[in-house]
Amino acid sequence: MIIRRPEQGRARCCHPKSDRNHLNLRKIGSFWLFGRQANKRNKIRRGKNISLGLKRCLKSANFGPSSPHRLSDRQSGLNWPTRRWHWSPDWSPETPATPGKARPEPTENQEGNKMSLDISAIHAEQVTLNSLVQNLLYASGTVGAILVVVGLLLIDAGTARRKNLFNSTIEKTLGFFLGFATYYVIGFGIWASQYYIMVDATMTDSIKDWWLGGGMTNSLAHHVDPALFPGLNTFQIFVFFLAVFAGIINILLHFSVSERMKASAYYITCVVAAVVSSVLSWATWGSVGPLTNAGFHDFFGVGFVYLFPAGMALVFTPKLGARPGMMEPHARVSAYLAPSIGLCAPGLLLIFGGLPMVIMSCLFFFDPEALAVSVTMADTSVGIALNNYALVWAGGAVTGLILAYRSGNYAYTLLGPLAGYVAGASGFDVYLPWQAFLIGLAAPFIAYAVYEFTLKRGIDEHKLFPLFLGCGTFGMIVLGVFKAGTPRGGYLGFEEGAYAFQHGQISLGMQLVGIAVCIGAGVVTALILSVILEKTVGLRVDEHDQIDGLDKKIWDLEPDVHTHADSVPRA
Repeated sequence: MIIRRPEQGRARCCHPKSDRNHLNLRKIGSFWLFGRQANKRNKIRRGKNISLGLKRCLKSANFGPSSPHRLSDRQSGLNWPTRRWHWSPDWSPETPATPGKARPEPTENQEGNKMSLDISAIHAEQVTLNSLVQNLLYASGTVGAILVVVGLLLIDAGTARRKNLFNSTIEKTLGFFLGFATYYVIGFGIWASQYYIMVDATMTDSIKDWWLGGGMTNSLAHHVDPALFPGLNTFQIFVFFLAVFAGIINILLHFSVSERMKASAYYITCVVAAVVSSVLSWATWGSVGPLTNAGFHDFFGVGFVYLFPAGMALVFTPKLGARPGMMEPHARVSAYLAPSIGLCAPGLLLIFGGLPMVIMSCLFFFDPEALAVSVTMADTSVGIALNNYALVWAGGAVTGLILAYRSGNYAYTLLGPLAGYVAGASGFDVYLPWQAFLIGLAAPFIAYAVYEFTLKRGIDEHKLFPLFLGCGTFGMIVLGVFKAGTPRGGYLGFEEGAYAFQHGQISLGMQLVGIAVCIGAGVVTALILSVILEKTVGLRVDEHDQIDGLDKKIWDLEPDVHTHADSVPRA
């Protein structure tokens, strides 16, 4: 978001009852902050609620006439400086609030969904060219995340056993949309509550605003007074952006349970995982959540997107066991043959091509012009963040190439670049490019060690364990060691108190705490679910059904090619 600060310095927080204060709801990144043009003799004081919680503030706030950002008398209906803002109890987002006046009765054309557009009544500040640029930037991040989904499905289509191919891919797709929909219902309100709590509102206020039927979710931006909620379009787009990642978590989890977990059990898990990961993102991704404000640093959401499903896989993988023919020959399946490994390469490149747009959506932009600040509130820049991303992939690919040709195992050509990416993702905002390249070079060795460990012990999990448990944990620890002391956290505009801008520092201790919380949340969630699912719908697909193929059993689909590995019929 591109924000212009007050002429006499940075946006500041104030208590709404302070004398001569100007209450200015400031857009910071995708979020909102109360700022003011403060008297230099006064100390900075904290702001009050936003959105629903904002009602209490607007009732008591004095608006200073000297602010260059105050609403005009025509816009606000205030006689400076003695008049106060009065909240009308029957206000609704469909019609903009008028200070001191009740919402007018709807006309015949305004009832239901038949509202006519009155150009003179819209809030032009919500639909400026500048805001459109911001909308496009965050929409591009959403497109990038969807490309990641397509890339993951291509990898699955290239590696799932032919007799289970359609079922495996469609379960991932449906699981994605279950997580996606669940996030719209409640997930975003949970995550966004960290910024509500920052200004003394509550998680309940946030959920009321941002659940599927919430006021902010269902408001047309140009009908909402920017004094109440500026830049609403961009914030609504951000819901879409994060909902895609709620779905991606379910796709990643499916890689560890594919062809073995019952569809009903998986779909129930998808809904629960979307809710739990939303709570986890509230704590671990941003700058003012409980862990992030305390010093845990995770720029790209490695904790709740990657470590959380890996923690669930720690429970589900041993309970489900190995697929027939995967780890050793089976009486009816002599080998587990992937139908088209070649699809993995374009899938990998789709992921590589989509994620740079996601990086742009993890940055906030402030005045002057477009100063980039990380979602963690660490100092960064667009060029550095993108080059760090590029170089961890390059470093991982180089080492993966060496490991693959030395071992003769094609898997390392694919694991290598992904290992570099996952290891570097938590620090794209604070690394220098040469440091990112070194991390990319080192990460595939961690993936190699974990991958070989699972093979030797017959553990049928070759993606989440080496990439997320191995490289994700490695990357966070390296970040805590080599970037310890880097200022971050808090929120721009808060100069003192618990949320002072960059008051926290990266530390190894908080990185370890964050790792434990993210993996632990996955383990606990899966343990509870596995007990419930085993006693209700069941957890594991019968071995004979796995061998015969779920495509045939569920969808009555037969592969057009029968391989030599699948030639033995059921006794």
